[in-house]
Amino acid sequence: MKYQYDPPLIIKQAFPNFRWESKADNILLTFDDGPLAGNTENILKKLNNYKIKGIFFCVGNNVMKNTSLTSEIIKEGHIIGNHTYNHQKLTEPGFDEYTEIDHYNELVKEKLGIEVRYFRPPHGRFNISTGKLLKKKKLINVMWSLLTYDFKGDLSLVKYSVVHYLKRNSIIVLHDSLKSRNIILDSISFIADEVSARGYRFGEPTECLK
Repeated sequence: MKYQYDPPLIIKQAFPNFRWESKADNILLTFDDGPLAGNTENILKKLNNYKIKGIFFCVGNNVMKNTSLTSEIIKEGHIIGNHTYNHQKLTEPGFDEYTEIDHYNELVKEKLGIEVRYFRPPHGRFNISTGKLLKKKKLINVMWSLLTYDFKGDLSLVKYSVVHYLKRNSIIVLHDSLKSRNIILDSISFIADEVSARGYRFGEPTECLK
């Protein structure tokens, strides 16, 4: 059951250069698939209320459509990561690394003046060559140790995952997408309250991924 929320140890051992857990003994909050107008800005306000900094693994198409919102993420002190340009799985036949990875980085550099350091594969899918590919592109692959299932739109699933699998060094996955929009603010509040109740802390992204 645990593997559904936290990848198996054997996988982590096979890819030791990937970031599976926070390195700072503090919790890292991450968001995938955005930015999404009408959702991401509300997330930013909620994070500011709790004084939490995180990483937003954005999709290039969404950055193009919501460039000012992406800029706001950075202004709020969060980090932008690469989640490919079209949310294409690395394991799909015909995956185009230039379009999906390089073009994304070029876009963010041109539009926002940011050098992207972190990457997360869509759907968490990767293969044996992914490490070598990302090393060539000087990107750090950030996976997770707590999948919340917020994309199912059911707050009870998020609560279950957090209550049973939260650790003081968790990398938590949430989504600033349509699928999680109705529960995302309550999810953040629940996680923040649970972290506080257990005496854990949220960390700065670069500190957690050093």
